[in-house]
Amino acid sequence: MTAPLYAQALDGARIDGGLYTTVTDFARDTHWLNSPVLAWTSYGAALFILLLLVGWWQARRADAATMASAVGAIAGAGIAYLANSGIKDAFHEPRPCRALPRAFLVESCPAANDYAFPSNHTSVAFAAAVGLLLVNRRLGLFALVAAVLMGASRVYVGAHYPHDVAVGAVVGTIVAILTVLATRRFATSTVARLRTGPLRPVLARA
Repeated sequence: MTAPLYAQALDGARIDGGLYTTVTDFARDTHWLNSPVLAWTSYGAALFILLLLVGWWQARRADAATMASAVGAIAGAGIAYLANSGIKDAFHEPRPCRALPRAFLVESCPAANDYAFPSNHTSVAFAAAVGLLLVNRRLGLFALVAAVLMGASRVYVGAHYPHDVAVGAVVGTIVAILTVLATRRFATSTVARLRTGPLRPVLARA
């Protein structure tokens, strides 16, 4: 009898372990880059939070639909994290540092119950970037470049396989599009109404 999905572990090393070790070998040979990439992968989430706040702040000068989209972009990043974490708990893919213990690591190997598939960092980064693209194209393009760098950093430091990052990007993108389109469709009239009340300073420029 087949074990339930949540009890099955992905064998990530067989999917793209070779590509993973190619990247980590590159990290081993570029020690000068290790510290900057580790700092980015560890603290780069702050940039996406800042960009989402800038998107919200600028949306105060735009119409109610744009503000609804900005709120949706912020919500989408949080929803992406929850959805991605649910997928992690379903598939239980061990971290590559456990399947390939001889690979070079920049980041310490996480606990055994901290699964790899998909990448939370990448999912949230892409959710923020795609959400911002639907609010402010210039901010969104900048965030998208940062999201690609975040995903690449997760493989470089040894935390994820490339497929973890790719699927995380897809999850974040889909969640962001659905959330922003839903808030634009169903929350614009509510935002317009709230702009005339006590929440006006939050939703519109005075």
